[in-house]
Amino acid sequence: MVGMRIMRGPLSSQSRFPEKPPRSSILEIASWIPSRIQAISPLVDRLMVLIEGSQCIPGEEPDVELALREALANAVVHGNEKGQIKVHIRCWCGPGEISIVVSDQGKGFDFRNITGEGGTPEPAREKGYGIQLMKAYMDEVYFERGGSEVHMRKRPRRRWH
Repeated sequence: MVGMRIMRGPLSSQSRFPEKPPRSSILEIASWIPSRIQAISPLVDRLMVLIEGSQCIPGEEPDVELALREALANAVVHGNEKGQIKVHIRCWCGPGEISIVVSDQGKGFDFRNITGEGGTPEPAREKGYGIQLMKAYMDEVYFERGGSEVHMRKRPRRRWH
């Protein structure tokens, strides 16, 4: 079972993003899934319908979807390691911006070893590619709670005509 709460109105002041989020959101979502790969697609599909409907980042939705799928897969496969119960997701859509936080209940990881400044994972290792994808498709990606929480932010690209 997947839990989802959708709220409209002012954003909570409890956001952990370094910059203040917009004073009002178009859409605020709090949800969770059980720590199973099969739970990811149904949640992402539902979230993307809401995100696309909000029109907060027109044209950028495919990038957000890919990063969201990677963050959830990392939380389920690597974070919770099948021993924990839930993966939490919080999403705020405001005018011209989306912020997403995915939290697992695992012990975290040393993200500096995988995601060094502009670095790539060691060729022999299979870990770290999902994080690179998130960084490539989102404007901002960083970790908190010892690596068990990923924060992502996306703004529409400026288009010059």
